[in-house]
Amino acid sequence: MSTEFTLPNLGENISGGDIVHVLATAGMSVTAGTVLLEVETDKAVVEVPANEDMIVQEVRIKPGDHVKVGQALFIVEPGGAKTAAPPDLSPPPVTAPPTAPPTGADQTDRAQTTTGDAATARPAGMEGSPMAVAPPVRSTVPVAAAPSVRREARELGVDIRQVKGTGPGGRIGMADVRAWVREHNRNPAAAVSQGPIGVGDARVPLHTQLPDFASWGTITREKMKNVRRATAMHMAATWNTVPQVTCHDKADITRLEELRHRFAPRIAKGGGKLSLTAIVLKVVATALKMFPQFNASVDMANDEIIFKQYIHLGVAVDTPRGLIVPVLRDVDRKNITQLAAALTILSETARAGKTALEDMRGGCFTVSNLGGIGGIGFTPIVNYPEVAILGMSKGVVEAVQVAGTFEPRLMLPLSLSFDHRLIDGADGARFLRWICEALEEPLLLSLEG
Repeated sequence: MSTEFTLPNLGENISGGDIVHVLATAGMSVTAGTVLLEVETDKAVVEVPANEDMIVQEVRIKPGDHVKVGQALFIVEPGGAKTAAPPDLSPPPVTAPPTAPPTGADQTDRAQTTTGDAATARPAGMEGSPMAVAPPVRSTVPVAAAPSVRREARELGVDIRQVKGTGPGGRIGMADVRAWVREHNRNPAAAVSQGPIGVGDARVPLHTQLPDFASWGTITREKMKNVRRATAMHMAATWNTVPQVTCHDKADITRLEELRHRFAPRIAKGGGKLSLTAIVLKVVATALKMFPQFNASVDMANDEIIFKQYIHLGVAVDTPRGLIVPVLRDVDRKNITQLAAALTILSETARAGKTALEDMRGGCFTVSNLGGIGGIGFTPIVNYPEVAILGMSKGVVEAVQVAGTFEPRLMLPLSLSFDHRLIDGADGARFLRWICEALEEPLLLSLEG
C-alpha cells in the first residue's frame, strides 16, 4: 500500500527548511537509513534518511523548495527493498561533463546548457548574469555512509561521493573520510589549483553556498583578481587543515625605540631602513633556534614532524594587488644592516608587482605587521604548511608599574597563532614571552643567538 513520506521533526523550534539536494528518484529502492534528501534549516544542513525499507514511487519536491515539518515529500511503498529489483547504479545523464569548475566564458556556456534540478536551483535574478553558474548536477545514487560520517565529511569540506569506502559493500566510515583528507592534504597547493571555488563546488561545505542577494536590493559583481583568489583559496585550505590557537602579549619597546632612532642613520648608509619589522625578524630567527618546533611542518600522511635546518622568514606585504608573502632567506645569517636593506628591496619589489613566484616559496615562519595602520591586536592565520605566524600591532604608550611607580612605557602588542597539532598552548606562550623579553633586552640576542 502506498503511503506518504513526510518531513520529520528536525529539532527543537525548527518548523521547516529549504531543500538543498534530493537524492532519491522515482522507482528507486532504498533501505532503512539511506539519506533521501538534505534540508537546510536556520542552524545547519540536515540529512533526512528513510525510516524503513521502501520503494520511492513519486517525488513531490525539488531543490530550492521550502518545506515544513509534516509536509509530504515522497509517495512510497514500504518494504520494497526486500522484493524489488536492484536500482540502476549508473550515474544520471548530464549535458556537460562533471569536471573542475569552469572559468571565463565557459561559465556562461555551462549555465545555459545545464538541465534538470541543478538548472532550476539557480537563484532568481541571475539568469542573465555572466557570473551565473548553476550548481553541478549531483548523482542521485545513495552513498552507503552513516549520518555521522556524512556530517564529518561535510564539516571537512569533502564531497563524500569522492571517498572510497572500505567497509562491507563499499560502506564509507570515519576512517575512510579522514584517510581521504590526509591524502589530499599532502599537497594542498595542488588541491586548490583545480580552479576557483564556486557555488556548488565539492570543496565548499553546503552551508556556505550563497543566497540570492539581489532579492533584497541592488548588487554589483566584480571578478576576483588573481592574487585575491589565490589568497582566498589558500586561506580556506589552511583553515580546513590547521587547528589554530592564538596567544597575545605585549613587549615594552621603550628602550628599543631609543636605540632604533639612534642607529637608524648608520643603517641608512647601508641602503636600508631600520624598521621595527627588521628587528623583529632578527629576534624571530633567534627564537626559532631556541624553539625548533616552531620551525617545522606536520606530515600527517606519514605521521612525521619535519624540522627545518634553515630559517627563511615570510613577510606579509600589503600591495595594491592584495596581500602577498615574499620570503627572506637565511635570516639567521644576516645582521640587522643586511636585513634592513633586504627588507626594503623586498617591500618595494612586492608593491611594484615584480615579486617572482619562487620568492614566495620555502618560508618557515611568517611575520605580519599591521602597526602602521593601527589596532590593538588581531588573529593572524598560519601560512600553511608553516606552523606559526607572528602578528604585530600598533605600539601605544601606557602607564606601566616599574619599581613601585607608574611610568609611561611604549608597549607593542604581539599576537602569535600556531598549529595546535604540533605546538601546545604553554609552548606558544613561552615562545611569545621569549620574543617580548628579547625586544625588551636587546642584549639577549647576543647571549642566545
